[in-house]
Amino acid sequence: MNEQFPRTEVGGRSLSRMIIGTNWLAGWSHRSPAADAMIREKHATPDSILPMLEIFLSHGIDTMMAPFGQTPAILEAVRRAEERTGHAMILVDTPSINVDDNADARRQAEETIRTSARNGATFCLLHHTSVEQLVDKNRGIIRRLDDYTRMIRDAGMIPGLSAHMPEIVVYSDANGYDVETYIQIYNCMGFLMQVEVETVNKIIREAKKPVMTIKSMAAGRCTPFVGLNFSYATLRDCDMVTVGCFDAREAEEDIEIALAALARRAPRLAVRSSPNQKQAAFGGRS
Repeated sequence: MNEQFPRTEVGGRSLSRMIIGTNWLAGWSHRSPAADAMIREKHATPDSILPMLEIFLSHGIDTMMAPFGQTPAILEAVRRAEERTGHAMILVDTPSINVDDNADARRQAEETIRTSARNGATFCLLHHTSVEQLVDKNRGIIRRLDDYTRMIRDAGMIPGLSAHMPEIVVYSDANGYDVETYIQIYNCMGFLMQVEVETVNKIIREAKKPVMTIKSMAAGRCTPFVGLNFSYATLRDCDMVTVGCFDAREAEEDIEIALAALARRAPRLAVRSSPNQKQAAFGGRS
């Protein structure tokens, strides 16, 4: 049996402390249009995604984050993985909703949230592009948030917030909004982070709820060894790290690196390729 990944608890549910990310399955590389196209061509169908999900599930990593309503191939791969392994996955959906302040917009938002529930999501964390439209920095509040968290509860899901803007965590905690977790960008390079790494670390550590961190490897700008060691060394035991992979081999490597980081041991990985493997720097003779 493969080594099982540590877990945490969010809103009364047990989640793996590694979350399966989906940017490198859906075609949102944060790199280039060419990289986006490469991803979409590779993962145009569930068949290419399924082996990776089976690797994650074999290590007890059963939590996955995506805007599932926008990614039908990923959602179908989840269904197939559950059938083949007999292990249910915990879906963290991040839908974008219409937050206009009128009756028609509310109906649209409620339908989007209900679709999330129909897709099997356990958690519904409103996408940061929706949440940020409601932020009032002058008053330190998130306007009408209770409307949407109530919709999420009524649909049978657990509410949370995608908080690319770190103030969202602070305002939510200060006002006692009905949310059980946050998504926050956090990586060693400060990639896409709106304030310094040290400041975001303090906000995460002082958050009243567990935090799901994203962009752990800065969209490929640092190696998994650097990114995952940094994240797991500087986060709380209740927090999670979202990891995006391109295929099953990357998943195996990232899981091993993360397990090693948590155990404070060296990861058991093959030596990287080189035109000349017999180099002292590679542990061999030159």
